[in-house]
Amino acid sequence: MLEEKLNMLKKQIIEYAGLVESMVQESVNAIIKKEDNLAKKVIEIDEPKANNFEIEVDEFCTNMIAQFSPKGRDLRTILMILKMNNDLERIGDHAVNIAQSAIVLNQPTAYKKVVDLTRMNNVVTKMLKDSVEAFVNNDAVTAKNVCLKDSEVDKIRDENFTEIMELMKTDKINIERSLHLRRIFSNLERIADLATNICEEVIFIVEGKIIKHHKDL
Repeated sequence: MLEEKLNMLKKQIIEYAGLVESMVQESVNAIIKKEDNLAKKVIEIDEPKANNFEIEVDEFCTNMIAQFSPKGRDLRTILMILKMNNDLERIGDHAVNIAQSAIVLNQPTAYKKVVDLTRMNNVVTKMLKDSVEAFVNNDAVTAKNVCLKDSEVDKIRDENFTEIMELMKTDKINIERSLHLRRIFSNLERIADLATNICEEVIFIVEGKIIKHHKDL
C-alpha cells in the first residue's frame, strides 16, 4: 500500500515538473519569438495550474506521513518530494517573472539589440530537465553533472550583465527595458540554482551524501 501510494506521489511530482519545465521554456520563447501570447499563457493559464499542483503534492505528502509513518528511504523520499515541490513552485514563479518582462521587451519601442538569451536558456532548461530525470531514475551521476553546470550559468549571467550595463550607458531611453532584461537573466540563474537543489537532494537519497557548495563532487 505504501509503495503504491509512493508511486502515485512520484507520478504527480513528475507531472508538476513537466508543467514547470514548459513554463520556463515558453516564457523565454515569448522573448526569442516575440510572441506575447506565450507569455500570457504562462501567466494566465499555467501559473494557476502550477499552484494547484503545489497544493495537491503538499497535501499528498502530509497525508502519507500521517497515514503510514514511513521510515528510512521511504521517509527520505517523501521529504525530498516535499522540498522538490517547493523548488518547483519557486521555479514556476521565476517563469512568470520572465513572462511578465517578456511582454515589456516585446513592445514595438524596445531597442533592437537584445543580448543572446539562447545560450543561457539552453543550459538552464537542460539542467532543469536533467534534475527531474535524475530524480526519476535515482541517478546520482546525472545529478552531479547538473551541480557542476551551476558555475557555467553564473559565468553566462555575469557576461550578459556586463553587456546589459553597456546598453544602459549608450541607450538611456531604454533603461527600463534593460532592467527587465537583467531581471530575466537573474531569474534564469535562480532556476539553475533550484535545479541544483533538486540534484543535491537526489545525491543525498541515492548515496546518503550531503553536498555543500559542490566541494565533495
